[in-house]
Amino acid sequence: MSSQDAALFPVRAVTRGPAHHWFGYYEKSPWDATGRWMLAMEVGFADRAPTPEDRIRLGRIDLENDNRFEPFAESASWAWQTGCMLQWMPPAFERTVAYNVREGDRFAAVVHDLDSGEKRTLPRPIFCVTPDGRTALSLSFERLQVTRPGYGYAGVADKFAGELAPELDGVWRMDMETGESELVLSLAALATAEPRDDMAGMPQWVNHVQINTDGTRFGVLHRYRRPSGRGCVTRLFTANLDGSDVYCLNPNRMTSHYDWRDAGMLLAWARTPDSSVDAPEQHYILFRDRTREYEVIGADELTSDGHCSYSPDRRWILSDTYPDKRDSKRTLFLYDPAASRRVKLGRFLAPEPYVGDLRCDLHPRWRRDGKAASFDSVHDGTRQLYVADLAGLE
Repeated sequence: MSSQDAALFPVRAVTRGPAHHWFGYYEKSPWDATGRWMLAMEVGFADRAPTPEDRIRLGRIDLENDNRFEPFAESASWAWQTGCMLQWMPPAFERTVAYNVREGDRFAAVVHDLDSGEKRTLPRPIFCVTPDGRTALSLSFERLQVTRPGYGYAGVADKFAGELAPELDGVWRMDMETGESELVLSLAALATAEPRDDMAGMPQWVNHVQINTDGTRFGVLHRYRRPSGRGCVTRLFTANLDGSDVYCLNPNRMTSHYDWRDAGMLLAWARTPDSSVDAPEQHYILFRDRTREYEVIGADELTSDGHCSYSPDRRWILSDTYPDKRDSKRTLFLYDPAASRRVKLGRFLAPEPYVGDLRCDLHPRWRRDGKAASFDSVHDGTRQLYVADLAGLE
């Protein structure tokens, strides 16, 4: 079995082994504003979970100099799925990056000017940053380490481990200049918002915080263990950046990956809000924020969960699939909602040992001009970054 099906668009590796390289989650772009540099992380193993002693190297890839990897920092707070939240700082997306680190008994963030070498340390780790670069949202990576391995960080104990829905944990807002922070949406508050009977006695957490396109609201996944102990229940919430006007956008037990199309519309793979437990329906759904209005997108063409994001011009949706049970390959594709048109970009093998918490999802991301997409893959035996050239897309 070949590791890669013939790609319809040119695909090239921009990192190489024997070290493993990846970027992480799908909702951030690894490219700077010029398109010359891509951010990446490097580590010497990929067959086990990270320990508190494991450090990764952070670097930028010079696409105009034989894809040279230029390291600039290290981090001891990272996960296989989301890395250390390495990202270019808006609004310029040049020179300055941010990433998470561990300092003693806490996780923190660093803002790093790559030209001058100047660094500032902030007292909380970041998950996402507003479009103006002034504010970050944060959550408990130590709690994620227990509740959702592969997304949390090792090395710091969850001080609320004994509480099911802590009043002092949840989504935090932090000033990126001063480091001042405040809890804006607690797990206790989420637990009392449209509560369900099956929450009783179940530990709760939040994951995947994402800010909308104008920086006024954010989405967050509220999760808790199923009473059976297998898997979790997920509800999608939105709120203003200060935590006010909280709205349960999808209460129906399952929402997965999502992306904001604009300030008021959010696309997610989810269970339709009005489908029953006995006959659940899951689709890509475009939700109108703060309402019960929604539209199913690509019901016939898009039939499985993936890591979705809109192109810069909002015409295309870029996404992927999990490995096919027949051949363990994942599909990378584009979808044009206006034309109900799906375009396959390629299929890539996901072999052992890259399964479970060690898996390497494609996590596709857009270049800022919409003419290329990057993704992580292990189809050639090591975890590396690849780029699909979309210049010929019509």
